Amino acid sequence: MHSRILPSPAPLLSGRVYARFLLIALLIAAVVGVAGCGSRGPKNLLTGKVTLKGEPVNGSLAFIGPDSQEKVCPINPDSTYVIGDLPAGDYQVLVKPFGKAAGPAGAPTPVIPKDSAAMPGMPSGPSLAQGATPPAKYGKPGNGLTVKVTGSSKQTQDFPLEP
Repeated sequence: MHSRILPSPAPLLSGRVYARFLLIALLIAAVVGVAGCGSRGPKNLLTGKVTLKGEPVNGSLAFIGPDSQEKVCPINPDSTYVIGDLPAGDYQVLVKPFGKAAGPAGAPTPVIPKDSAAMPGMPSGPSLAQGATPPAKYGKPGNGLTVKVTGSSKQTQDFPLEP
């Protein structure tokens, strides 16, 4: 077995060429580092709480935008919600209990299985089922719940419901 010694790149590149190459490589690395690669999470993040007389609500939110497109997110057991990638505009908001249809398109809301504790990383079904059932009036268009998404990176909007 013979080992070969490869020539050093220095004789192939003059000092000036090597310095320019190194400078360009460093500039490219700096630009990529500052600009970033890919997305950095959802845009137009909307967060908040949904409560009924100050208590958590069990269900989901449907955001119906100006183009009549609907985006749905669950309400967490602590009454919080998080939804991202909402285009700027005015939205009508519907609050639905789990297992019911959400919005005019009739898209189903997630149904949490009772045995979800068997799924790794998932809280148990009963903890998700805790909370008040939202009044039926909030599941219909014209319920008075609206939000204006401004296009800022993060907004907070709470929805205190009344019976």
